[in-house]
Amino acid sequence: MAIATKNKVLKEVVWVLTILVGAALYSIGFDLFWKPAALNGGGVSGLSLIIFKATGFASVGIINFLINVPLFVAGRAKLGNRFFIGSCIGMLFSSVTLDLFDRIPVPQMDNIFLPIIYGGIICGLGVGLIVRSNATAGGSDILIRLIKMKRQNASVGTISLCIDTCVILLNAVVFKDIQTALYSGISVFIYSKVFDAVIYSFDFSRVALIISKHHGEIAEVIAEKMQRGVTLLEGEGYYTHEHTKVVMTALPNKQLPELKQLVTGVDPDAFIIIQDSHNILGEGFQKYSKTNL
Repeated sequence: MAIATKNKVLKEVVWVLTILVGAALYSIGFDLFWKPAALNGGGVSGLSLIIFKATGFASVGIINFLINVPLFVAGRAKLGNRFFIGSCIGMLFSSVTLDLFDRIPVPQMDNIFLPIIYGGIICGLGVGLIVRSNATAGGSDILIRLIKMKRQNASVGTISLCIDTCVILLNAVVFKDIQTALYSGISVFIYSKVFDAVIYSFDFSRVALIISKHHGEIAEVIAEKMQRGVTLLEGEGYYTHEHTKVVMTALPNKQLPELKQLVTGVDPDAFIIIQDSHNILGEGFQKYSKTNL
């Protein structure tokens, strides 16, 4: 029981730290790259800036807060208390780090593409870490999660790109600044691709197909020593027309070396095919949820 409690506490600590690191990275990308280059990163913060400049109402922070309130309420109702708590942590810490990193002297950059590229990469990495942790830093990230529930086939990066593009176009129309909008669009595109990479690229496992005359022994060692599920498929050699069994198993990437060692230990001549696989659902892997990214 003590070990289980310790593991649970450690898991929660890692969860919070990931959100904090993500918020800090976003703030670095915004304060050191996007803001000095006057790039509009889109989202709720970008929309708030447009409203403030166009109307002079209150401040960017107050407008941002007013827009965020209904989004947080909807997020809590649709995505649960854990999402709400994580998002509060992300929003509060990002607010602190945005002010903190704003005091760092920004080096002079004569090439506009440096803030475009690095701002997009760092901000995308930061927000990706937060969203991957089932949280947000507020703003359009909540809207992205809500839209994702309705549009399961769309990636979060694509949804983010669509929202941010709309805000950037609005900025261009209101302030008649096409050049800045075009530069911002490039950076937001990079941001969306890094965002997607963080969300999806690290979430992969492997599917192994093994062809061997010793398929029974191989299936047994995989099931007993690796504790992985095994399926036997029907196979037939094209030239020999000899019937055989093909061993199929899904496993985390970290177990791949062990699989190769066990299989070749049974049959050194076994034919092994390894395939990348994303979003495996079921026992031993993640469970399906409509809130999955």
